Amino acid sequence: MATSKTSSESVKQITYLAAALKAPRIVEAATRLADQARDASWTHEDYLAAVLEREVSARNASGAELRIKAAALPTRKTLEDFDWDAQPATRQQIAALASGAFLTEARNVVLLGPPGTGKTHLATALGIVAARAGHRVLFATATDWVTRLTDAHRQGRLPQELARLRRYGLIIVDEVGYLPIEQDAANLFFQLVSSRYEHASLILTSNLPFSSWGNVFGDQAVAAAMIDRIVHHADVLTLKGASYRLRGRGIDSLPSSRTTTDNTAG
Repeated sequence: MATSKTSSESVKQITYLAAALKAPRIVEAATRLADQARDASWTHEDYLAAVLEREVSARNASGAELRIKAAALPTRKTLEDFDWDAQPATRQQIAALASGAFLTEARNVVLLGPPGTGKTHLATALGIVAARAGHRVLFATATDWVTRLTDAHRQGRLPQELARLRRYGLIIVDEVGYLPIEQDAANLFFQLVSSRYEHASLILTSNLPFSSWGNVFGDQAVAAAMIDRIVHHADVLTLKGASYRLRGRGIDSLPSSRTTTDNTAG
């Protein structure tokens, strides 16, 4: 009876202390592990380490979930969901990127290829990997990024916006080349790329080879300077094949996105 009373009082004290530490999950872990610790004759240190490990794991999972939600990803796509049979050549490269080393090295990733080959899926999946590893992530299409930067410029706060964005470990720019970008907006986009150069990572997806980016941004010189900074420290992956959206629909291919003079993927 005395042991039961002592145990009850200990639980109350743990509950109070956990609340004071703003770690309420400690109570559940301590209670659940107590019998296991007694039965297995754990030392006090082993028991404490096990309880704290559960709390840290739960906090990491919760933090990752918050970062994933804040990233504004279009959908939740993981590397495990990807159809590697359609893109076997990229599997080893993506596996290396999934280690997260490119983020700590402030390297970029560029995914090139026709529509429907999995570029956005891979970009999103790597964004989730980054969020789970503790990095802040932000996703938007190229046109949405241009709109954001243009608004900041008009309000006279572009330097502050670029500085804020540099605090993100990873920025994802999807669909470069789907719509042309006016020259003034292209200059703003160049500033985004330049501000992150050798400081933080970008992932960009495009259906166009680099040789066509001058047409997208309306200025060959700006496009060349932008590409130079992007690829200096980058992994460039080219995805091939037909769109997965066309499978089983009797359509072999989509109209080519290349110009008549573009024969390579840059």
